[in-house]
Amino acid sequence: MLDRIVRGEVPEKHHIKFEGPDGALLHEECITRRGFDGPYTIAYHQHRPQAAVHGPDKHGFSAPEAAPKRKLAKRHFKSQDLSPRLGPAIDGRIPMLFNDDVVVSVLHPSEPDPVYFSNGDGDDLYFIFEGSGVLRSVLGDVRFEKNDYLCVPKGITHRFIPDEGVAQYWVVMECLGGVKLLDQWRNPAGQLRMDAPYCHRDFRRPEFKGPLDEGIRDVVIKQGHEFTTFHYEHSPLDVHGWDGAVYPWVFPILKFQARAGLVHLPPDWHGTFATRDALICSFVPRVVDFHDDAIPCPYPHSSVDCDEILFYVSGNFTSRKGVGPGSISYHPMGMPHGPHPGAYEASIGVKRTDELALMIDTFKPLKVAAKAPSIEDPDYMASFL
Repeated sequence: MLDRIVRGEVPEKHHIKFEGPDGALLHEECITRRGFDGPYTIAYHQHRPQAAVHGPDKHGFSAPEAAPKRKLAKRHFKSQDLSPRLGPAIDGRIPMLFNDDVVVSVLHPSEPDPVYFSNGDGDDLYFIFEGSGVLRSVLGDVRFEKNDYLCVPKGITHRFIPDEGVAQYWVVMECLGGVKLLDQWRNPAGQLRMDAPYCHRDFRRPEFKGPLDEGIRDVVIKQGHEFTTFHYEHSPLDVHGWDGAVYPWVFPILKFQARAGLVHLPPDWHGTFATRDALICSFVPRVVDFHDDAIPCPYPHSSVDCDEILFYVSGNFTSRKGVGPGSISYHPMGMPHGPHPGAYEASIGVKRTDELALMIDTFKPLKVAAKAPSIEDPDYMASFL
């Protein structure tokens, strides 16, 4: 959650009578977190938001299934070699790695969603590796572009409208414990600190124009990895105004303000978002360590409490060979990992890096999903010798 904003018309106080332009009573919907103790948004509908019946279940993506278990190893999955599952975003996720806290998938939507979707299991954090379009929700539109993070909070009714004729290639992090900014980047008032790696101005929030009728009447709700369709007699996007702190937003990864130190800083300094038992980091082009004898390349390390995923976006990946845009490296906990041979030594004297990548560290072991082994680099483990 970023901050509280207001869009459209709202009454002077919550939970009081509020009428639309035609004099009819509007229906208040409270979208809440942690019961009623957490952040919330209040939207004012022309029609009762709960007035729906079951419709035919035609849409949804498969729950992640684990591949057969294999020996502990460092792994490299070439997601760029995966055959895309074309169609609307609601149907196209292909899981790569997962646990009880996060499901990491790739997605290649090729057409707009024909229905609205609401994920009742968790917040969806997308990284737009390639493509652009509009996220349309009950709270307004958010435009997204290449190299944007896009967050769609749990319970927000929405659909994707990809730009026509533009190839789409997204990474989806379904965060079952929610997504938030890191606590250390906020002051006691909830404002982002001046020394945070981003500021409130970096985030794009929904543009709201009032009630909208696209002729779509079905909302698909995901709960417990199952999809149920609900049919309305009216448009679900019938909101006249709203205020609150729960809404979709966009953050361009290149807005992240990277840190540099006298010597190499640990990955925590690149922490961008948090979810339950996991940290999401952004590695962006930056100057590197400035001690005369600094070794800018990441040091070999044994993070025995964390699994690590890296998704490579662009640039020169100094610590790895054989990886490129779209590569997903997976280094499980319990074993040392680090740069490929020669990378550590070769980095001495380097003044900056142009790499662009995102990383996920999880405190629970990840499972390799069923499709991932088909695009695995069989020589990756031996490449560290």
